[in-house]
Amino acid sequence: MRKRFYQALAAVAAAALTAGLAFSAFAQPPVQEGQQVFQQKCVGCHTIGQGDRVGPDLKGVTQRRDRSWLEQWISAPDQMIARGDPIATELLNKYKTPMPNLGLSRDQVLAVISYIDAVTTGQAQAPTAASLNLPAGDPVRGKNLFTGVERFQNGGPACLACHSVAGIGALGGGLLGPDLTGVVDRYGGPQGVAAFVSNPATPVMSSVWPLKPLTPQELADVVAFLQQASVGERPFQLVWQLAALAVVGTAVLAGVATVYWHERLAGGLRRRWLRAHSR
Repeated sequence: MRKRFYQALAAVAAAALTAGLAFSAFAQPPVQEGQQVFQQKCVGCHTIGQGDRVGPDLKGVTQRRDRSWLEQWISAPDQMIARGDPIATELLNKYKTPMPNLGLSRDQVLAVISYIDAVTTGQAQAPTAASLNLPAGDPVRGKNLFTGVERFQNGGPACLACHSVAGIGALGGGLLGPDLTGVVDRYGGPQGVAAFVSNPATPVMSSVWPLKPLTPQELADVVAFLQQASVGERPFQLVWQLAALAVVGTAVLAGVATVYWHERLAGGLRRRWLRAHSR
């Protein structure tokens, strides 16, 4: 009886061990998965040990921040900013660019945290942003591509549909995405912008651009235009453009008001004259 019991116990243990080995053979280690997610979604804005980029250097962040806070921040940064989380507000004020919601699953979030911790402690290799060999860019053509005057070869939408930037007029630009004035400096140079556009992390861009990528020349031209659109251009240009629009708008409203009240006064005088002469 006892012999059969031990035989059954051994069989169960062997089955459990076999199942565990089979699962581990197919399951991806969290650090490895985290490295892949970080390379796809985070490397455009962050480094781990190479200094700040668009966002902060993440080396040691697993020691600086509470684990629960990190999970919430990576999962839904937009919600934390909206409800005024003190740390989220501090980061936004410092880096000026809000972290987008990347649409990561909980497992992906935990894997990214494990990877950051592994790099911080020297147990994993730090991520590297892809280096792109771009041709010389033409800022004039880049502006045409940005505004939609010239279509992208693979059918992608004009940048103007979602973004604004200095140099395209007072009323130009969409509001879905951030203003791109000074984006080249924020991303650490043309290579940083090119790397982000080539492999965008945000849900909206990642749903469009991988399917309709820019050609190397188009990418170079758009980046050249963004580089040329300096921060100093916007205030000077917009003051005069908006002033002109205000003058035109005031003139139009004054004209409409004049016609309206002229008709009202003329109609009132006619009615009084008719009443006076009908008696």
